[in-house]
Amino acid sequence: MAISYDASRVTVVDHPLVQHKLTIMRDKNTGTKQFRELVRELALFEGYEVTRDFPLADREVETPICRTVGKEISGRKVAIVPILRAGLGMVDGMLDLIPSARVGHIGMERDETTHEPREYYFKVPHDINERTSIIVDPMLATGGSAIDAIHALKARGARDLKLAVLIAAPEGLAAVLADDPDIHIYTCAIDECLNENAYIVPGLGDAGDRIFGTL
Repeated sequence: MAISYDASRVTVVDHPLVQHKLTIMRDKNTGTKQFRELVRELALFEGYEVTRDFPLADREVETPICRTVGKEISGRKVAIVPILRAGLGMVDGMLDLIPSARVGHIGMERDETTHEPREYYFKVPHDINERTSIIVDPMLATGGSAIDAIHALKARGARDLKLAVLIAAPEGLAAVLADDPDIHIYTCAIDECLNENAYIVPGLGDAGDRIFGTL
């Protein structure tokens, strides 16, 4: 039976280069160095879509030819918030695109028996309520870690949140969207399902292990 969710709050970043790089990441023979580089590259690609709705204001500049009016981002402060540890792999790609962003951290650990997440660390900018918070984590499986991260941020005053992942399972999308009426999710692919161990199928294995070489 197909899992239903509000597709209008999901953006799939399916650019040909994204699909190409994602296929290399899925290959079990892709080594740690290349895998880590690809996570960073895909985070940058995804960042373009995550920031697409940022407001603009006019700015007058002088080119070598004449004066003209261009555009600049207006009044938008950003916090990139990785869910530890795999989310760390996406931070540099986002910072390549938004170098002025602050970085927070949320530590979530999955119980291997119940598959439920547990928060063990939380540190974000003091003005998180004034920032767009981009939660990053390569995999959206059951959605438990993402839901807990969203709750933790909102409890500390965050109001404008987005979730950026590289691969999502339908179960995770449905769970997160049902839990929060405002969150928008960005992903490079929506995979088939979760297996009995709550891993995404076909997926790419454990993203944290592949990023940090702890297989």
